[in-house]
Amino acid sequence: MAIDPGSSKMGMAVVRRVEPQKTEVLWRCVCSSEELEKHIDEARDQAPYSMVIVGNGTKSKEVVSRLREHMPSIGILVVDERDTSQQAREKYWEYNPRRGWRRLLPASLQTPPAPVDDFVAIILAERVLLEE
Repeated sequence: MAIDPGSSKMGMAVVRRVEPQKTEVLWRCVCSSEELEKHIDEARDQAPYSMVIVGNGTKSKEVVSRLREHMPSIGILVVDERDTSQQAREKYWEYNPRRGWRRLLPASLQTPPAPVDDFVAIILAERVLLEE
């Protein structure tokens, strides 16, 4: 499980490594910060996990504290989330191929029409799972 904490919303994703340099996303969502515990439990029901990776940005200390209280025995790893926003926008377009007029402009010049916090969480997980 990886979490991109934020002040009003957060991205969450359960990711597993399937090959040495490939991952699979089992579950993901963007939710309000107040719903952390609800979605942590929902994710565990759908795709059990053994570790939580938390980005070190906004509200990370608060999220780690809430996780320790809600799941005292889970392992928590805080990782650097530098450059993840730009990478998440690119990953968004991988999952949601551009259609119509969007294909005419470079992806780097476009802002996805939906929040990408869940894609940030995927990138945080990949930073840990694909690190060797």
